[in-house]
Amino acid sequence: MKKKRNRRSSPSERDTMRRKYDFSGAKRGVTAARYAEGANVVVIDPEILDVFPDSRAVNEALRALASVIRKQGKRRKRRSA
Repeated sequence: MKKKRNRRSSPSERDTMRRKYDFSGAKRGVTAARYAEGANVVVIDPEILDVFPDSRAVNEALRALASVIRKQGKRRKRRSA
């Protein structure tokens, strides 16, 4: 017995693109090389966007935090040895 298909399209099949977006001049694969190198996308909570307005600010803060974490990791290794 065949299943009857619902004639209505599922939400994932519907075209949800707004008419105001115009991709007629777009070029395919412009950022593909950058993502192939390894890019991570992180969503920042709205309440801290004033502190991190762009990727440069986020990277500076993470570099500073990373150095602190690395130093703490070295100290822990010495204590346990």
